[in-house]
Amino acid sequence: MSTKRLSTRAEADGWTLAGTFMGIAAGGVFLIFEMVIAGNTGSSAFIPVRMIGAIVLGEGALPTQPTIGLAVVVPVALAFHFALSALYGAVFGAIATRLGILRSSHLALIGAASIFGLLLWLVNFYVVAPVLFPWFLMSNPVVQFLAHTFFFGTVLGLLLAARPRARTGDEQ
Repeated sequence: MSTKRLSTRAEADGWTLAGTFMGIAAGGVFLIFEMVIAGNTGSSAFIPVRMIGAIVLGEGALPTQPTIGLAVVVPVALAFHFALSALYGAVFGAIATRLGILRSSHLALIGAASIFGLLLWLVNFYVVAPVLFPWFLMSNPVVQFLAHTFFFGTVLGLLLAARPRARTGDEQ
């Protein structure tokens, strides 16, 4: 295998791995935003956590008539949320690997990550949720747009753009 091929593979792995970890971090920012908004609108800050937990635990985790306590809901919701955040980050990292402009331009990377977050919102709330998780439809769509596009997508792009990268003969 040539050195160029190994370098390309290592770079691809680096972007996917970075996307995984930066996705987890962006997922944390996203969840904090969601909880702050819920708490500031007079609701429980744990409503977003309960809604996420209900994906795995069922409707007994929902805030309307909870039959499952927070001691169970919180760890399940956090594990599921951060697993999805890692997956979404890895997917975006893999996309960035394939598109040279995203690797060479911070602005393009941040813009593309924001668009990726917007697409996540559209798919999650207008394709998946109505069929599988209808309780998400009670969420404010503007808040969800902001959360997915900027507090996940843009944050993911900013984190990936800010990360130090190994220097090779091919890079700037």
